[in-house]
Amino acid sequence: MPGAVALRSGANPRSKQKIAAAAPEPGTKKKGSERRSRPNPATRPPESGRFDASGAGSCSSDSSCDRGSAKVGGARRFCFGLSFQFVQIKHIYLYLCTSFLSSLLDPLYVTFHDKEWGTPVFDDRKLFELLILSQALAELSWPTILKKRGTFRKLFDDFDHSSIAKFTEKKIILLRSSSSLLSEQKIRAAVENARLIKKIIEEFGSFSNYCWNFVCHKPIVNGFRYTRQVPVKSPKAEAISKDLMQRGFRCVGPTIIYSFMQATGIVNDHLSSCFRFNACENHTRAAEVKKSISAMLLTEA
Repeated sequence: MPGAVALRSGANPRSKQKIAAAAPEPGTKKKGSERRSRPNPATRPPESGRFDASGAGSCSSDSSCDRGSAKVGGARRFCFGLSFQFVQIKHIYLYLCTSFLSSLLDPLYVTFHDKEWGTPVFDDRKLFELLILSQALAELSWPTILKKRGTFRKLFDDFDHSSIAKFTEKKIILLRSSSSLLSEQKIRAAVENARLIKKIIEEFGSFSNYCWNFVCHKPIVNGFRYTRQVPVKSPKAEAISKDLMQRGFRCVGPTIIYSFMQATGIVNDHLSSCFRFNACENHTRAAEVKKSISAMLLTEA
């Protein structure tokens, strides 16, 4: 009989009939449930407990100091929904690709994702810090940057743009010789950008107003389900990049700017399955309410 399996001598005839009945007819396809086993629903993490993260960062090239080719997009450094196995760390199930496991085990990396990345930032100093760190992605990965964050703070005077703008040529050369974190090009770019931010503040009132004006002071929420949907840059990032370069800013290509937008919450690129997706949304609503109340109080005064 076609499809029947030969049994050893003395085997139970009924077993032979069962095997023959279970064997598919030639040319037929197995059903999905027969081709692969599905995971037990009991082992799946709850929707609110899902975690998203990504591997090391990289930047694609352009005329403003971005790196040669993008291995992964900005959001791919932290959020990814598709995965290959479940991993439990401190009672939290991580639905992730094993190739990124080593990065996820870095507590600084996880904390940055859980507390900062994607949370709307309106403070000028914090925005400038994340701009410098995003520029560093052209040479370093997020885990390395986060481990050296204290060194970055010392190098750039706690990211005070007013102080950095006063750096002399001697100071720049000293920074380059005393630290191998960034190239001289990146250090000079940070100093020049700090000087230009002063002009932006004079024009827009704050660096925050300038940045958020591009999105009408409301974060872009993409709500992607899968990592492959997340871009490495966007038309909005290209517009901001173009405007900054016209103002004289350096190392602000579209890829770097998109990473900056993601880190500062100007765009919410947490995957929709990530517990931080709604948290960042709630943070935005709270900020809007606070802003409205402040405006009302000013009007009444």
